[in-house]
Amino acid sequence: QLQLVESGGGLVQPGGSLRLSCVSSTLSLDSYAVTWFRQAPGKEREGVFCISSTGLRANYMSSVKGRFTISRDKTENTVYLQMNSLGPEDTAVYYCAATKWQCAMDAYEYDYWGQGTQVTVSS
Repeated sequence: QLQLVESGGGLVQPGGSLRLSCVSSTLSLDSYAVTWFRQAPGKEREGVFCISSTGLRANYMSSVKGRFTISRDKTENTVYLQMNSLGPEDTAVYYCAATKWQCAMDAYEYDYWGQGTQVTVSS
């Protein structure tokens, strides 16, 4: 079910930054574990970073460690993915997904999805 909306993607130069947003008008996201996934052309969808309903964070992708962070704004019902020091390898469609259960790195664990936002890192 598409009950999430991502935004903030775009074209950025290597070394640049973007902040992705995930918002829902139907789900209270602070009651869900929310994970950012990404899917590069020709590759499977992979979990990147999760934030649980209690604020615990789980990084599923070692290549983004120290560059990406996840946060939640309860008043805005939004989950963010701050991406710094972007490289061409970060080019992908980024999706957010939510589950009532705990953080998990596999896409099949999630019931609610957004349509995705394209991130392209290129000079």
